[in-house]
Amino acid sequence: MGRLFTVGLISVWYSSNIGVIILNKYLLSNYGFRYPIFLTLCHMLACSLLSYASITWLKIVPLQTIRSGQQLLKISALGLIFCSSIVAGNVSLKYLPVSFNQAIGATTPFFTAVFAYLMTLKKEGFLTYAALVPVVSGVVVASGGEPSFHLFGFIMCVGATAARALKTVLQGILLSSEGEKLHSMNLLMYMAPVAVAFLLPTALIMEKDVVGITIALAKDDKRFLFYLLFNASLSYLVNLTNFLVTKHTSALTLQVSIALPPVLIPS
Repeated sequence: MGRLFTVGLISVWYSSNIGVIILNKYLLSNYGFRYPIFLTLCHMLACSLLSYASITWLKIVPLQTIRSGQQLLKISALGLIFCSSIVAGNVSLKYLPVSFNQAIGATTPFFTAVFAYLMTLKKEGFLTYAALVPVVSGVVVASGGEPSFHLFGFIMCVGATAARALKTVLQGILLSSEGEKLHSMNLLMYMAPVAVAFLLPTALIMEKDVVGITIALAKDDKRFLFYLLFNASLSYLVNLTNFLVTKHTSALTLQVSIALPPVLIPS
C-alpha cells in the first residue's frame, strides 16, 4: 500500500510538472506574455493562498508553528532558492525549446548528489555516481548539437537546475530532521510568502507595467485569465507533491524521477 501511494504521488507530480512547463512555455512564448518573474509570482501567490486555505479552513492537516529563529532562517533560505530556481527556469523557456530545457534538467540528480554530500555528508553507492556520468555526458553532447542553442538561456537553465537540486536537499532536511520537522503543506505555507515578498518588488521593478498589461490581456482575451489561473493552481499541486515525494522517498529519488525521459514535446 505504501509503495502504491508513493508511485501515485510521483505520477501526479510528474504529470502536473509537465503540464506547468507546457503552460509556462505557451504563456511566455506562444502567447507572448514575456514576464517570467510575474508568472512565478502568480505561482507563489497561489501556493500561499491554497496552502493557507487547506490548513486553516479545510483543516486537511494540523497547523504547525515555527519553533525557532534558525528554523525560520532555513525556511526563508529555502523560499529564496525556490523562487530563484523557478524564475531562472521560466527565463530559460524564453530562449530554449521545452525539449532541450528538459534535457538539461536531467542533470538535476548530479547536482543533488553533490549538494547532499556537501550539506549532509551523505554518500551514495559507486553505481549511483557512475549512473550519473552518462546523463551529464548526454547533456553535453546534446548542447553541442542543439540547433536552438542560446548561451544565456543555457546558463539560466543550468542555474535553475542547480538551485532546484539545492532546494530539494534543504527541503528534505526540513521535512525529516527531528525538532524542525514540518508537514509538507505547512512548509509550503511558510515558504511561499517568503518567495512572494522577494518576487513582488522584483517584478514591479524589472517588469514595468506588467500589472496593467496583464489586466489588459485578461480583458481582451478571457482565455488568457483562465490559462494564468489554471497554471498558478497547477503549480501548487506540483510543489505540494514535490514536497510529499521528498518526504516519502529522498531528495535523490525525486531528482532521478525528474531525469526520466519526459513526454516528447515539439520545440
